[in-house]
Amino acid sequence: MDANAQNPKTVREPEPAQAPEPAQASEIAQDPKVAQGSEAARRSEAARRSEAARESGTAQERETVPKVGTVLKGETVLKGGTVQKSRTVQESATVQEAGTAREVETARSAEEAGARAPHAGTAAVRPGVAPLFAALLAAVAGVSYATFMLEHLLSPSLDVVNGYVSELSARDQPFHLVYSGGDLVTGVLSILVAGTALATLRRRFWSTVGWTFLGLFGLCAIGDALFPLDCAPSLETWCALRERADQVSFSHSFHSVTSSAVIACGVAALLTLSIAARRYGWWPALARFGWLLAVVEAVFALGTVGAMVAGEWLGILQRIQISILCLGLLTIAWALWADWRAARRAPHARPVQARETTSL
Repeated sequence: MDANAQNPKTVREPEPAQAPEPAQASEIAQDPKVAQGSEAARRSEAARRSEAARESGTAQERETVPKVGTVLKGETVLKGGTVQKSRTVQESATVQEAGTAREVETARSAEEAGARAPHAGTAAVRPGVAPLFAALLAAVAGVSYATFMLEHLLSPSLDVVNGYVSELSARDQPFHLVYSGGDLVTGVLSILVAGTALATLRRRFWSTVGWTFLGLFGLCAIGDALFPLDCAPSLETWCALRERADQVSFSHSFHSVTSSAVIACGVAALLTLSIAARRYGWWPALARFGWLLAVVEAVFALGTVGAMVAGEWLGILQRIQISILCLGLLTIAWALWADWRAARRAPHARPVQARETTSL
């Protein structure tokens, strides 16, 4: 056996690898296989780093980006992290303030005039504006129809409790022209108010019927003035006997017809105008009080029939009836004046054509 192999001490240790010389390094670099391996290693390292960065960014995005549909500070998160701004309270306030000063003033005037429709979901179409003199004429008609209140000064001898109101205007009474004149003025002015309303305001079914009944009320009031009683039955016994014997004039007999018709037309006018006001969102005063006055007037009219049969309290009931009609005329005047005042506060509002007609 070889001696060198048996003695381990004699075995040479391998020499450390020496760095290649510059010439050798250039040869290695020029080797295409080595260059491709280095380029692939660099690409792999870059891809690994890019993947790590992506994973890190995704984790951070999961921590910071809220769920889809979450609203933060007026912004909505959509799919893919897209953020869409939503309308904020400030933007809503800006939209509300976009109206002009004229529109704000018009809305304020409409609110004061009761422009809001009574039925939800329907917009009230304004009836138009009647001239101021129509409201003034209606007010004067309401006052002139109350001339019976002067009886305590002019005709104290008549029976207020049981006597007819029409006895004040009987031909043989000293101040009959005062009471007849009041009825005549009321009738003429009521016709003028009704005609003006039909000519200047929007025509719809219930309003047209109401103004027509008001005109008929005025016509019947004129009939009361033109066809007075011959005498006062409650004050003069001979007059009551002639009335029972049917020995009175046509004027005396026909007066009961005109007196009944004036009550019926007054009730119908108040009721239909109130229906129009409530149905179309017009005339808050009539919508609120017109139907109530009409119902109370009808109740007292029925009470008057019972009083005529019983022969008692007829005068009191009749005076209450006429007072209610006076209040009705004043309510009509109030409604027309309120619309005129609202239109004057909003002078730029578009006027309504008088001939325009609509359905119910």
